Amino acid sequence: MSKLQLKWAGVLGLCVLALFLLYPSVNWYTLDPADRAEREAQRDRPRILLNLGLDLKGGSHLLMELDVSKLEPGADHADAMNRAIEVIRNRVDQFGVAEPLIARQGKKWIVVQMPGITNSAQAKDLIGKTALLEFRMVNDSEQAQNALNKILELGNPFGPENSISTAAAKLVPAGTQLFPGKDGAIYLLSSSAALTGAQLESARVETGGQYGMPHVGFRFKPEAATIFANLTGNNVNKNLAIVLDGVVYSAPVIKSRISGGQGIIEGNFSIDEARGLAIVLRAGALPAPVRIIEERTIGPSLGEDSIRSGLWAIGIATAFIFVFMLFYYRIAGLVADLALSLNIVFLLAAMAYFGATLTLPGIAGIILTLAMAVDANVLIFERIKEELGAGKPTRIALSAGYEKAMSAILDSNLTTFISAVFLFQFGTGPIKGFAVTLVVGLLVSLFTAIVLTRLIFESYLSGGQVETLSI
Repeated sequence: MSKLQLKWAGVLGLCVLALFLLYPSVNWYTLDPADRAEREAQRDRPRILLNLGLDLKGGSHLLMELDVSKLEPGADHADAMNRAIEVIRNRVDQFGVAEPLIARQGKKWIVVQMPGITNSAQAKDLIGKTALLEFRMVNDSEQAQNALNKILELGNPFGPENSISTAAAKLVPAGTQLFPGKDGAIYLLSSSAALTGAQLESARVETGGQYGMPHVGFRFKPEAATIFANLTGNNVNKNLAIVLDGVVYSAPVIKSRISGGQGIIEGNFSIDEARGLAIVLRAGALPAPVRIIEERTIGPSLGEDSIRSGLWAIGIATAFIFVFMLFYYRIAGLVADLALSLNIVFLLAAMAYFGATLTLPGIAGIILTLAMAVDANVLIFERIKEELGAGKPTRIALSAGYEKAMSAILDSNLTTFISAVFLFQFGTGPIKGFAVTLVVGLLVSLFTAIVLTRLIFESYLSGGQVETLSI
């Protein structure tokens, strides 16, 4: 087998591989309702797909503010922000969101974008919970009961965000704190928590009890399990309150010492509420409360409009390039058009393989990639024309044209590649999408412009009968 045949075998192998990777993704966009329904029905099948970003798929966009005033005195704000982002990311990942964007903006703002999530209320409830879980003993002393009765005579002692009125605060005994209950009751609990959610090992949704209602089962870490066993052993027949974000969810009576570090949280949950609570407990507590200060929901119809516009832009740009190259460079232009077609196939196949997310700026990156690929072909063809104009034979002119254009092609692509790497490193969201398609597109265009087109020309001239080149 000759070198030329080996090269063609390699290129054909790459084409087959690209089509194999791209085949499951060819229906990544369709306007036909029946096709879309079939695609949704098969969505859970394990296959390679082009992931769509928020601007194409639709979903929820939240801008959140970390309440740094609620941090402990002397706490590092930057560290708190990093921990908050990590907790939110863990919650979103467990919620099952594909390709979310979670990024810091400024000193205390966090942007969360969740493609495909249109139930923003559920998303806000999941992400916004501080999820500070505490286990506190109920103060059942006679002094506490008398104080609680006097507090109840004042009416509702709680204001906004469960703040306690001044009159009620004066009646609270030393060493205790007043907490509201999820069921509307009022509790006097110990001022310090015996255990917190930070010591949990796992949390999961379970069903059981008399009516088979869902609840959240939890397990402590080994060192905390010992503390829990001692706590329950020393307080048999007393009430242990389970407090989440300052609200008592339940206060069961300790019947006996509880070994093994396991327990449950009940609260008349629906299955979705129990699942959300289990998620936030597994992901950990936020270092401080967060407030949602901006909320936007992007509908799938807007995403489809963006895809349609992007496809039109790619189609028009590609058609214009094809016609220009064919008109200006004739047969050589046809070769460039073939390489450009394979360039698009290879690019989409590479994105499908690496699981890259396609955004609207990513579509702009594809269009720019097409321009860069054509630019390389133009440099090569102009060099070949210069060599042919100097009277050199076709084969020598072809070889010289590629060699002399190589430095200019590498320089221009290298500078663009470096810019794209910096955009990916320091950009967020759509900027990264643009950078990804640009980087992959540059690598693919170098292959198609330098290797593939030259292989076609060499095959064209290898018969020995062709002495001229239409360029």
